[in-house]
Amino acid sequence: MPQPRPFTLHVADDVLDDLHQRLDRARFPDLPPHGEPWEYGTDVNYLRDLVAYWRDGFNWRQQEAALNAVPQYTASVAGIDVHFLHVPGVGPNPMPLLLSHGWPGSIWEFHKVIPRLTDPGRFGGDPADAFTVVAPSLPGYTLSFKPGQPRFGIAEIGAAFLELMRDVLGYNRFLAQGGDWGAFVSTIIALTEPTSTLGIHINLVPLRREPMNPADAQTAEVQAFADELNFWLREETGYSGIQGTKPQTLAFGLTDSPVGLAAWIVEKFRTWSDNRGNIENSFSKDELLTNITLYWVTGAIASSFWPYYVRQHAGWPLPAADRRVEVPTAYQAFPKDILHPPRSIVERAFNIQRWTVAPRGGHFAALEVPDLLAEDVRAFARTLR
Repeated sequence: MPQPRPFTLHVADDVLDDLHQRLDRARFPDLPPHGEPWEYGTDVNYLRDLVAYWRDGFNWRQQEAALNAVPQYTASVAGIDVHFLHVPGVGPNPMPLLLSHGWPGSIWEFHKVIPRLTDPGRFGGDPADAFTVVAPSLPGYTLSFKPGQPRFGIAEIGAAFLELMRDVLGYNRFLAQGGDWGAFVSTIIALTEPTSTLGIHINLVPLRREPMNPADAQTAEVQAFADELNFWLREETGYSGIQGTKPQTLAFGLTDSPVGLAAWIVEKFRTWSDNRGNIENSFSKDELLTNITLYWVTGAIASSFWPYYVRQHAGWPLPAADRRVEVPTAYQAFPKDILHPPRSIVERAFNIQRWTVAPRGGHFAALEVPDLLAEDVRAFARTLR
């Protein structure tokens, strides 16, 4: 049985020096002659400001120390070294909880929600609600990446996380939570190993995204979802189209240019968050740049595209119409997430036991509204204890 190995992150000085030199030499495109900022993608003026701060104000060593304050490990799983946070709960009987992030995120997304989950008493909650949290970096993402390693689709990531939880850490039953690809990972674990899964809590529903005719909808809420879905497919899927078809071509630019990488990532954090037009209403520059820098210093952006390529060429990974998730499922909908399927559709594929519509927040809920996410996960877990 593989044993966890303690891990401390330290980025070499020459890597940071090279980053700063590239930022010094950055070239920016011109502004379109008409239109609103962000209308055609990342706003040039905002990115100039962010890059200036990255070069002259951002303190990577400070963020690195904050990450190293959390217990980190690696383990040989599924033929690669998987990096993960493993934080013991503070309470009488902590429940094991697997947290899975997505793209273009990282385990940094969880730095505010993990204390709320592991030590609820510290935030005015009940210590009986505590979790022991395992938060891996997805294989192929940031600290779970090395050049030349095998690529992982969602099915392989789910199998790797099962191996980590059961064989490495000895958690035979656990709760799984995730958004974005993390929701897919949680779902595939529930489908393949329901006896190991106490339940899943998801803040994105991994349903097929195919054009719908609103006129065919039977209810007003399904009609509204059809309009939302069709807009998403028309206006917001360019990134997944290229990541799913020609990921290597895109990877050259984003691996060579930190400004290009920042533009590609930060646009998603703005578009998918509840920021009222100003991204920094949801995320600080330090939070954005810590996530971006993790991708830069590890060189993992190309590998992080692989789940999109697998989905494009092997088909939607889950769930199938004849393969319903029967383990207890909670869904928390955030108003600025990418899609909001109605419960009548979701219940065809999931055993929904809890359905929460949050008053604020978006796609990166653990980072943007950690209080709301932690509260809902705790409430759902009480029904499973």
